[in-house]
Amino acid sequence: MINKLEQLLKEKLFLLADGAVGTNLFAVGLQSGDAPEIWNIDAPEKIHALHRGFVDAGSDIILTNSFGGTCYRLKLHNAQDRVHELNLAAAKIARSEADRSDRTVVVAGSMGPTGELMEPMGSLTHDGAVAAFKAQAEALIEGGVDVLWIETMSSKEEVAAAVDAARATEYPFVCTMSFDTNRRTMMGIKPSEYTEFCHELPARPTGWGANCGVGAGEMLETVLGLKSTAAAGDIIVAKANCGIPEFKDGALTYSGTLEVMADYARLAADAGARIIGGCCGTSHAHLKAMAGALDGYTPKPKLDLPEIEAHFGPVWQTEIPEGAGHGASSGGEGGRRSGRRRRN
Repeated sequence: MINKLEQLLKEKLFLLADGAVGTNLFAVGLQSGDAPEIWNIDAPEKIHALHRGFVDAGSDIILTNSFGGTCYRLKLHNAQDRVHELNLAAAKIARSEADRSDRTVVVAGSMGPTGELMEPMGSLTHDGAVAAFKAQAEALIEGGVDVLWIETMSSKEEVAAAVDAARATEYPFVCTMSFDTNRRTMMGIKPSEYTEFCHELPARPTGWGANCGVGAGEMLETVLGLKSTAAAGDIIVAKANCGIPEFKDGALTYSGTLEVMADYARLAADAGARIIGGCCGTSHAHLKAMAGALDGYTPKPKLDLPEIEAHFGPVWQTEIPEGAGHGASSGGEGGRRSGRRRRN
């Protein structure tokens, strides 16, 4: 098949991915603990509007509303038998909004963690995880995605299972991990180790990198780590949270202003990322500011930690408030039981 993502990467120096799902859906009525994926059927007009806003803001890549679309995540809502229905609908909605544009917009099928711990730490087997991811991937492909997007992973074992599922479909894929525990994923993986791991996979991802995590400064240092073991031609992905989350007046907000996210976008390019987007807290307005910042931008030849800290302050010294991050995950707190988060 034609890899539309690779084609677009040949045409443009940077690609702008989209932003948050949860915070934008909270703004239009999603309740904590609800499964956003069910809105693909029950409130499709709100998912259309979510994607349309990101396309209008300048996104080259939009991710389907299917982050928690495996049977394991959907089981938290007694929807484990709706994997095909919900993922198919997610892909069709995103596809229709991408096709409205007069420019190429890549539709990426979001595949988040199962929320289960894999052997030997937990009970989920490799074969069980592969089967779950494959069922999700097949529905997303049927709905019209251009690429599979494995995201917010913490363990090599779960990445390997998702990659095996993607490989079985013969579809291109991207995979990202979340580095949010003092320069490591929850399972202790360093950015440089992740790049080495992606080099060794039986099928090479079109791109890999990081999403979520803590804040923009931490994401930028993560990108430097990913690049430290990269080879020529490697495509690095950076989707940072919109600043630091904090509770104000009983509501979760993010500290990132339009100017902060525009600054982050350019520095991500300086760090070596080719695909740049936002995660938790990133609105349509933030994406528009990022698109403007990257338009015609020529990256600097080098970015280092002192410059990052000059922009964003000391990195890896911020604690994420309880309930922040991907608290809007399928199953709410239940979906967080193994530390997994969703792009909020």
